[in-house]
Amino acid sequence: MSSPPPRHEAELLIRQGRGDLRVRPAAAYRNLVKDVGLEEAFAATDVVVASEATFTDQGSLVLGLGPSDPPIRLREGQLGGVPFQGGHGSGELVLPIGGACSDPLKTGGAQILGRLLRQEAVPLVARGEGTPLQPRLDLELSLGLERIGTARLLLHRAIVENGLVAVSSDEGLIRSPWGPLLGPFGSALFTCSGPGSIGLTSPQLACLGPGSAVLVAGATGWVLGPGHGHQPQPRRLASGHARTPGAAVAVAVDLHALQSRWIRPCWFEGHGSALLVAIAAPVPLRTLAEARLAAAPAEELEAPVLDLSIPRRLKPGFGGVPYSALLQGRIPVDGHRVAAAPAHSPRLAAEIADDLVERLRDNRFPLRFPALPLSPRTGLIPLD
Repeated sequence: MSSPPPRHEAELLIRQGRGDLRVRPAAAYRNLVKDVGLEEAFAATDVVVASEATFTDQGSLVLGLGPSDPPIRLREGQLGGVPFQGGHGSGELVLPIGGACSDPLKTGGAQILGRLLRQEAVPLVARGEGTPLQPRLDLELSLGLERIGTARLLLHRAIVENGLVAVSSDEGLIRSPWGPLLGPFGSALFTCSGPGSIGLTSPQLACLGPGSAVLVAGATGWVLGPGHGHQPQPRRLASGHARTPGAAVAVAVDLHALQSRWIRPCWFEGHGSALLVAIAAPVPLRTLAEARLAAAPAEELEAPVLDLSIPRRLKPGFGGVPYSALLQGRIPVDGHRVAAAPAHSPRLAAEIADDLVERLRDNRFPLRFPALPLSPRTGLIPLD
Protein backbone atom coordinates (compact mmCIF):
# COMPACT_ATOMS: atom_id res chain seq x y z
CA MET A 1 0.00 0.00 0.00
CA SER A 2 1.48 3.35 -1.03
CA SER A 3 1.79 6.22 1.43
CA PRO A 4 -0.94 8.88 1.32
CA PRO A 5 0.05 11.88 -0.81
CA PRO A 6 1.03 15.12 0.95
CA ARG A 7 -1.56 17.83 1.35
CA HIS A 8 -1.09 21.38 0.15
CA GLU A 9 -1.85 24.39 2.31
CA ALA A 10 -4.43 25.62 -0.20
CA GLU A 11 -6.34 22.35 0.11
CA LEU A 12 -6.65 22.73 3.89
CA LEU A 13 -7.77 26.35 3.59
CA ILE A 14 -10.44 25.36 1.03
CA ARG A 15 -11.66 22.63 3.36
CA GLN A 16 -11.90 25.10 6.23
CA GLY A 17 -13.81 27.57 4.07
CA ARG A 18 -16.31 24.84 3.09
CA GLY A 19 -16.75 23.84 6.74
CA ASP A 20 -15.45 20.28 6.36
CA LEU A 21 -11.96 20.64 7.86
CA ARG A 22 -11.21 17.45 9.82
CA VAL A 23 -9.87 18.58 13.20
CA ARG A 24 -9.09 16.55 16.31
CA PRO A 25 -7.56 17.29 19.71
CA ALA A 26 -4.14 15.70 20.08
CA ALA A 27 -5.38 13.08 22.56
CA ALA A 28 -8.20 11.96 20.25
CA TYR A 29 -5.79 11.79 17.32
CA ARG A 30 -3.35 9.56 19.21
CA ASN A 31 -6.22 7.26 20.20
CA LEU A 32 -7.29 7.08 16.56
CA VAL A 33 -3.75 6.09 15.55
CA LYS A 34 -3.85 3.26 18.11
CA ASP A 35 -7.22 2.07 16.83
CA VAL A 36 -6.77 2.21 13.04
CA GLY A 37 -3.06 2.77 12.41
CA LEU A 38 -1.05 5.80 11.36
CA GLU A 39 -1.96 5.93 7.66
CA GLU A 40 -5.71 5.66 8.19
CA ALA A 41 -5.60 8.23 11.00
CA PHE A 42 -3.64 10.61 8.76
CA ALA A 43 -6.12 10.12 5.93
CA ALA A 44 -8.96 11.07 8.30
CA THR A 45 -7.31 14.07 10.00
CA ASP A 46 -6.31 17.42 8.52
CA VAL A 47 -5.36 19.32 11.66
CA VAL A 48 -4.41 18.27 15.18
CA VAL A 49 -4.96 20.78 17.98
CA ALA A 50 -2.18 20.77 20.57
CA SER A 51 -2.44 22.70 23.83
CA GLU A 52 -0.88 23.46 27.17
CA ALA A 53 -1.64 25.47 30.29
CA THR A 54 1.62 26.38 31.95
CA PHE A 55 3.02 28.94 34.39
CA THR A 56 5.06 31.91 33.25
CA ASP A 57 6.44 35.08 34.80
CA GLN A 58 8.10 36.16 31.56
CA GLY A 59 5.60 38.65 30.24
CA SER A 60 4.59 42.31 30.17
CA LEU A 61 1.42 44.34 30.04
CA VAL A 62 1.63 47.16 27.49
CA LEU A 63 -1.15 49.68 28.06
CA GLY A 64 -1.81 52.67 25.79
CA LEU A 65 -3.72 55.50 27.48
CA GLY A 66 -5.49 58.42 25.90
CA PRO A 67 -4.40 62.04 26.44
CA SER A 68 -5.07 63.93 29.67
CA ASP A 69 -5.73 67.65 29.91
CA PRO A 70 -3.19 69.15 30.16
CA PRO A 71 -1.26 66.35 28.44
CA ILE A 72 1.33 64.24 30.25
CA ARG A 73 4.31 62.32 28.93
CA LEU A 74 4.36 59.24 31.18
CA ARG A 75 7.71 58.31 32.66
CA GLU A 76 7.05 56.18 35.74
CA GLY A 77 4.51 55.45 38.41
CA GLN A 78 2.42 52.70 39.93
CA LEU A 79 -0.66 50.82 38.74
CA GLY A 80 -2.41 49.19 41.66
CA GLY A 81 0.77 49.65 43.69
CA VAL A 82 2.96 47.87 41.11
CA PRO A 83 5.71 50.02 39.53
CA PHE A 84 5.58 50.60 35.78
CA GLN A 85 7.84 52.30 33.26
CA GLY A 86 6.76 54.85 30.66
CA GLY A 87 8.77 56.41 27.88
CA HIS A 88 7.53 54.13 25.11
CA GLY A 89 5.24 56.85 23.81
CA SER A 90 3.61 59.76 25.55
CA GLY A 91 0.73 57.67 26.91
CA GLU A 92 2.11 54.13 27.01
CA LEU A 93 3.17 52.22 30.10
CA VAL A 94 4.78 48.81 30.53
CA LEU A 95 4.12 46.65 33.58
CA PRO A 96 6.07 43.41 34.19
CA ILE A 97 4.00 40.31 34.89
CA GLY A 98 6.52 38.69 37.24
CA GLY A 99 8.73 39.73 40.10
CA ALA A 100 7.76 41.53 43.33
CA CYS A 101 8.73 38.44 45.35
CA SER A 102 9.28 40.53 48.52
CA ASP A 103 5.92 42.33 48.34
CA PRO A 104 3.99 41.48 51.54
CA LEU A 105 0.72 42.10 49.68
CA LYS A 106 1.69 39.49 47.07
CA THR A 107 0.81 41.76 44.18
CA GLY A 108 2.59 41.92 40.83
CA GLY A 109 1.66 42.53 37.24
CA ALA A 110 -0.20 39.21 37.04
CA GLN A 111 -2.52 40.25 39.85
CA ILE A 112 -3.17 43.64 38.18
CA LEU A 113 -4.09 41.81 34.97
CA GLY A 114 -6.49 39.64 36.95
CA ARG A 115 -8.18 42.71 38.44
CA LEU A 116 -8.55 44.36 35.03
CA LEU A 117 -10.10 41.21 33.56
CA ARG A 118 -12.58 41.16 36.46
CA GLN A 119 -13.63 44.66 35.37
CA GLU A 120 -12.20 46.24 38.53
CA ALA A 121 -10.91 49.82 38.63
CA VAL A 122 -7.21 49.97 39.50
CA PRO A 123 -5.60 53.14 40.95
CA LEU A 124 -3.03 54.80 38.68
CA VAL A 125 -0.41 57.16 40.10
CA ALA A 126 1.86 58.50 37.36
CA ARG A 127 4.64 61.03 36.98
CA GLY A 128 5.46 62.90 33.80
CA GLU A 129 8.60 64.35 32.28
CA GLY A 130 7.31 67.87 31.71
CA THR A 131 7.72 69.29 28.21
CA PRO A 132 6.33 72.43 26.53
CA LEU A 133 3.58 70.42 24.84
CA GLN A 134 3.09 67.92 27.69
CA PRO A 135 3.51 70.03 30.81
CA ARG A 136 1.64 67.89 33.32
CA LEU A 137 3.90 66.39 35.99
CA ASP A 138 1.54 64.03 37.82
CA LEU A 139 -1.70 62.16 37.27
CA GLU A 140 -3.96 60.17 39.59
CA LEU A 141 -7.10 58.32 38.56
CA SER A 142 -8.84 54.94 38.64
CA LEU A 143 -8.23 52.88 35.54
CA GLY A 144 -10.46 50.09 34.28
CA LEU A 145 -10.07 48.03 31.14
CA GLU A 146 -12.81 50.03 29.41
CA ARG A 147 -10.73 53.23 29.83
CA ILE A 148 -7.63 51.73 28.20
CA GLY A 149 -7.47 52.35 24.46
CA THR A 150 -4.98 49.62 23.54
CA ALA A 151 -3.93 46.85 25.90
CA ARG A 152 -1.65 43.97 25.01
CA LEU A 153 -0.17 41.08 26.88
CA LEU A 154 3.28 40.17 25.62
CA LEU A 155 4.36 36.66 26.58
CA HIS A 156 8.10 36.61 25.97
CA ARG A 157 8.29 32.82 26.42
CA ALA A 158 4.76 31.79 25.59
CA ILE A 159 5.35 28.32 24.09
CA VAL A 160 8.36 26.08 24.68
CA GLU A 161 9.19 22.92 22.80
CA ASN A 162 9.56 20.75 25.90
CA GLY A 163 9.73 21.19 29.66
CA LEU A 164 11.80 19.97 32.59
CA VAL A 165 11.41 18.03 35.80
CA ALA A 166 12.46 19.92 38.94
CA VAL A 167 13.79 18.10 42.01
CA SER A 168 15.87 19.07 45.04
CA SER A 169 18.82 17.21 46.57
CA ASP A 170 18.91 19.58 49.56
CA GLU A 171 17.34 19.05 52.99
CA GLY A 172 13.94 20.54 53.65
CA LEU A 173 11.77 22.70 51.44
CA ILE A 174 13.02 24.94 48.62
CA ARG A 175 11.03 27.42 46.57
CA SER A 176 10.97 26.93 42.81
CA PRO A 177 9.31 28.99 40.05
CA TRP A 178 6.65 26.25 39.85
CA GLY A 179 6.03 25.63 43.54
CA PRO A 180 7.72 24.10 46.59
CA LEU A 181 10.03 21.09 46.30
CA LEU A 182 10.69 18.72 49.17
CA GLY A 183 14.21 17.35 49.50
CA PRO A 184 16.24 15.38 49.38
CA PHE A 185 14.35 13.86 46.44
CA GLY A 186 11.01 14.00 48.21
CA SER A 187 8.99 15.41 45.32
CA ALA A 188 9.22 16.41 41.65
CA LEU A 189 7.38 18.93 39.50
CA PHE A 190 7.17 18.59 35.71
CA THR A 191 6.42 21.66 33.62
CA CYS A 192 5.19 20.16 30.34
CA SER A 193 2.27 17.79 29.77
CA GLY A 194 4.23 15.71 27.25
CA PRO A 195 2.18 14.19 24.40
CA GLY A 196 -0.42 16.69 23.31
CA SER A 197 1.70 19.71 24.17
CA ILE A 198 2.44 22.02 21.27
CA GLY A 199 6.19 21.42 21.07
CA LEU A 200 5.98 17.63 21.38
CA THR A 201 3.19 17.46 18.79
CA SER A 202 5.14 19.67 16.37
CA PRO A 203 8.90 19.31 17.06
CA GLN A 204 11.03 22.43 16.51
CA LEU A 205 7.71 24.32 16.78
CA ALA A 206 7.59 23.83 13.02
CA CYS A 207 3.89 24.76 12.92
CA LEU A 208 4.72 28.23 14.24
CA GLY A 209 6.56 31.26 12.91
CA PRO A 210 6.18 35.04 12.75
CA GLY A 211 2.53 35.80 12.08
CA SER A 212 1.14 32.40 13.14
CA ALA A 213 -2.16 32.51 15.02
CA VAL A 214 -2.57 30.72 18.36
CA LEU A 215 -5.45 30.72 20.83
CA VAL A 216 -4.38 32.42 24.08
CA ALA A 217 -6.90 32.27 26.92
CA GLY A 218 -9.79 32.52 24.47
CA ALA A 219 -8.28 35.32 22.36
CA THR A 220 -6.44 35.17 19.06
CA GLY A 221 -2.74 35.74 19.70
CA TRP A 222 0.03 36.23 17.19
CA VAL A 223 3.51 34.75 17.21
CA LEU A 224 6.12 37.51 17.12
CA GLY A 225 9.14 35.27 16.59
CA PRO A 226 11.64 33.41 18.78
CA GLY A 227 11.00 33.78 22.50
CA HIS A 228 13.29 34.28 25.45
CA GLY A 229 15.66 31.34 25.86
CA HIS A 230 15.01 30.04 22.33
CA GLN A 231 17.24 26.99 21.75
CA PRO A 232 16.50 25.67 18.26
CA GLN A 233 19.15 22.96 18.35
CA PRO A 234 18.72 21.07 21.63
CA ARG A 235 19.54 17.43 22.19
CA ARG A 236 16.91 15.41 20.35
CA LEU A 237 15.57 11.88 20.33
CA ALA A 238 15.95 9.80 17.19
CA SER A 239 12.36 10.74 16.32
CA GLY A 240 13.28 14.44 16.26
CA HIS A 241 11.47 15.37 19.49
CA ALA A 242 13.41 17.60 21.89
CA ARG A 243 14.88 16.07 25.04
CA THR A 244 15.17 19.52 26.69
CA PRO A 245 13.10 22.75 26.56
CA GLY A 246 14.38 23.61 23.06
CA ALA A 247 12.72 26.18 20.81
CA ALA A 248 10.53 28.95 22.21
CA VAL A 249 8.24 31.62 20.76
CA ALA A 250 6.97 35.01 21.94
CA VAL A 251 3.29 35.87 21.52
CA ALA A 252 1.21 39.06 21.67
CA VAL A 253 -2.52 39.10 22.47
CA ASP A 254 -5.18 41.78 22.98
CA LEU A 255 -6.14 42.11 26.67
CA HIS A 256 -9.72 43.06 25.89
CA ALA A 257 -10.37 39.64 24.31
CA LEU A 258 -8.88 37.46 27.07
CA GLN A 259 -11.20 35.19 29.06
CA SER A 260 -10.35 34.98 32.75
CA ARG A 261 -11.28 31.29 33.03
CA TRP A 262 -8.19 30.44 30.96
CA ILE A 263 -5.69 32.89 32.45
CA ARG A 264 -5.10 32.89 36.21
CA PRO A 265 -2.83 35.14 38.29
CA CYS A 266 -0.83 33.24 40.87
CA TRP A 267 1.92 33.76 43.41
CA PHE A 268 4.96 31.59 44.17
CA GLU A 269 6.69 32.15 47.50
CA GLY A 270 10.28 33.17 46.89
CA HIS A 271 9.64 34.07 43.24
CA GLY A 272 6.63 36.36 43.11
CA SER A 273 3.76 36.78 40.67
CA ALA A 274 3.13 34.70 37.57
CA LEU A 275 0.36 33.65 35.22
CA LEU A 276 -1.19 30.29 34.45
CA VAL A 277 -2.06 30.63 30.75
CA ALA A 278 -3.91 28.16 28.54
CA ILE A 279 -2.73 28.18 24.91
CA ALA A 280 -3.75 26.03 21.93
CA ALA A 281 -2.29 25.86 18.43
CA PRO A 282 -3.36 24.15 15.20
CA VAL A 283 -0.85 21.61 13.86
CA PRO A 284 -1.63 20.92 10.18
CA LEU A 285 -0.80 17.39 9.05
CA ARG A 286 0.54 17.91 5.56
CA THR A 287 2.71 14.80 5.32
CA LEU A 288 2.81 11.34 6.82
CA ALA A 289 6.04 12.31 8.58
CA GLU A 290 4.26 15.17 10.39
CA ALA A 291 1.42 12.81 11.26
CA ARG A 292 3.91 10.35 12.78
CA LEU A 293 5.54 13.06 14.91
CA ALA A 294 2.15 14.21 16.22
CA ALA A 295 1.24 10.65 17.22
CA ALA A 296 4.27 10.00 19.48
CA PRO A 297 3.08 8.31 22.72
CA ALA A 298 4.15 9.24 26.24
CA GLU A 299 6.59 6.34 26.57
CA GLU A 300 8.58 7.60 23.57
CA LEU A 301 8.98 11.16 24.89
CA GLU A 302 11.12 12.37 27.78
CA ALA A 303 12.02 15.40 29.89
CA PRO A 304 15.29 16.22 31.68
CA VAL A 305 15.50 16.02 35.48
CA LEU A 306 17.34 18.98 37.05
CA ASP A 307 18.39 19.72 40.64
CA LEU A 308 16.96 23.16 41.41
CA SER A 309 18.57 23.35 44.85
CA ILE A 310 21.84 24.43 43.18
CA PRO A 311 21.59 28.20 42.45
CA ARG A 312 23.90 28.12 39.44
CA ARG A 313 23.38 28.52 35.71
CA LEU A 314 24.44 24.92 35.04
CA LYS A 315 22.46 22.67 37.37
CA PRO A 316 23.19 19.00 38.05
CA GLY A 317 21.08 16.72 35.90
CA PHE A 318 19.85 13.18 36.42
CA GLY A 319 19.16 12.22 32.81
CA GLY A 320 15.76 12.04 31.20
CA VAL A 321 12.59 10.32 32.33
CA PRO A 322 9.75 9.20 30.04
CA TYR A 323 6.47 11.07 30.20
CA SER A 324 4.70 7.77 30.77
CA ALA A 325 6.36 7.61 34.22
CA LEU A 326 5.66 11.28 34.94
CA LEU A 327 1.99 10.88 34.09
CA GLN A 328 1.78 7.84 36.37
CA GLY A 329 3.08 10.00 39.22
CA ARG A 330 6.37 8.38 40.23
CA ILE A 331 9.84 8.51 38.69
CA PRO A 332 13.31 7.09 39.46
CA VAL A 333 15.92 9.76 40.33
CA ASP A 334 19.42 8.88 41.55
CA GLY A 335 18.25 5.65 43.19
CA HIS A 336 15.12 7.21 44.70
CA ARG A 337 11.47 6.70 43.81
CA VAL A 338 10.13 10.24 43.67
CA ALA A 339 6.50 11.35 43.60
CA ALA A 340 5.89 13.56 40.54
CA ALA A 341 3.14 16.15 40.11
CA PRO A 342 2.25 18.43 37.17
CA ALA A 343 3.26 22.11 37.38
CA HIS A 344 0.60 22.88 34.78
CA SER A 345 -3.12 22.36 34.30
CA PRO A 346 -4.17 19.37 32.15
CA ARG A 347 -7.84 20.37 32.58
CA LEU A 348 -7.43 23.90 31.22
CA ALA A 349 -5.27 22.60 28.37
CA ALA A 350 -7.95 20.09 27.37
CA GLU A 351 -10.70 22.72 27.58
CA ILE A 352 -8.94 25.24 25.36
CA ALA A 353 -8.04 22.51 22.86
CA ASP A 354 -11.72 21.58 22.51
CA ASP A 355 -12.60 25.25 22.04
CA LEU A 356 -10.04 25.69 19.25
CA VAL A 357 -11.26 22.51 17.53
CA GLU A 358 -14.75 24.00 17.28
CA ARG A 359 -13.44 27.36 16.06
CA LEU A 360 -11.37 25.74 13.31
CA ARG A 361 -14.26 23.54 12.18
CA ASP A 362 -16.60 26.56 12.05
CA ASN A 363 -14.03 28.75 10.25
CA ARG A 364 -13.91 31.12 13.24
CA PHE A 365 -10.14 30.92 13.69
CA PRO A 366 -7.48 31.62 11.05
CA LEU A 367 -5.48 28.62 9.87
CA ARG A 368 -2.24 30.48 9.21
CA PHE A 369 0.93 28.82 7.98
CA PRO A 370 4.29 30.31 9.01
CA ALA A 371 5.56 32.91 6.54
CA LEU A 372 9.05 32.18 7.86
CA PRO A 373 10.46 29.45 10.09
CA LEU A 374 11.78 30.33 13.51
CA SER A 375 15.33 31.64 13.57
CA PRO A 376 18.11 29.02 13.87
CA ARG A 377 20.05 31.45 16.09
CA THR A 378 20.07 30.56 19.79
CA GLY A 379 18.47 33.04 22.13
CA LEU A 380 20.18 31.71 25.26
CA ILE A 381 23.62 33.33 25.45
CA PRO A 382 25.13 33.18 28.98
CA LEU A 383 26.53 36.29 30.66
CA ASP A 384 30.02 35.06 31.52
